[in-house]
Amino acid sequence: MPAAASAILDCHCHAWRRWPYEPPVPDEYARGTVEQLLYEMDAHGVEFATVVCATIEDNPDNLDYVESACNRYPGRLAMVADHDCQWSVTYHRPGSAERLLALTDRYKLVGFTHYVLEENDGWLRSDDADAVFTVAAERRLIVNLAAHPAWHADLREIAARHPTVTVLCHTVGGIRAQEGLGAPSFAEVLASAVVPNIHIKLAGLHYCTDRGWNHPWPDVLVAIERIYEAFGPSRLCWGSDYPASKRFTTYRQSLEAIRTHCAFLSEDDLRLILGENLRRLLATT
Repeated sequence: MPAAASAILDCHCHAWRRWPYEPPVPDEYARGTVEQLLYEMDAHGVEFATVVCATIEDNPDNLDYVESACNRYPGRLAMVADHDCQWSVTYHRPGSAERLLALTDRYKLVGFTHYVLEENDGWLRSDDADAVFTVAAERRLIVNLAAHPAWHADLREIAARHPTVTVLCHTVGGIRAQEGLGAPSFAEVLASAVVPNIHIKLAGLHYCTDRGWNHPWPDVLVAIERIYEAFGPSRLCWGSDYPASKRFTTYRQSLEAIRTHCAFLSEDDLRLILGENLRRLLATT
């Protein structure tokens, strides 16, 4: 991992052996590969990235694929394993902590990611979830959570009980900018700022609006300014969401949405958000 405080680090990207999304593409075995990711990183001065695994569609071996990439390109990539995600047959079934322990024994991880369904089923209030956070604390794993704001009240409770566990919330906390800054869902995300170990990924901005094509997503940037005011610059991390983002935007645009178009961010803020915050968090894993 780069030690320079000025380095750009990508907190959220993917890599797949085979392109997982519809409609079919003519280059399905090239479009989402780790080599494409590294090309974009090199072209835009990004030194390091955490690769979020997603064993979706025709990629049942995604964890092994990403592990192999991390080994082939040391110092450039780190692995975040998907764990009991909504597409998994083990989603919210008993024994999640034991399965997470098995993952940490099998792979070299800096964290895991958990994608949940939009409706809150109460899992974060369960003993199983508490055991998962206990494993995260013991194994020094970053918890990456992809969840709708309806989950945030429960997230605040479990994160507060496990203050040494870093939580990184995907896609700007799951906001929907078209709902407006006064929406109860947006208030839930802002409320999570009271728990100091909850952090927000400024990644996947195109998912946070019904105008995903409208770079630099001005409605989302207005919401990000409020999130910045609540969380401060030290708990925000930039991510590209590449190559899933290719359906909406380019790698450069995902970077410049924050670096160029967030006029409220100072140079010191950008240094933190574009790399230093993630570098600091990874140093604890």
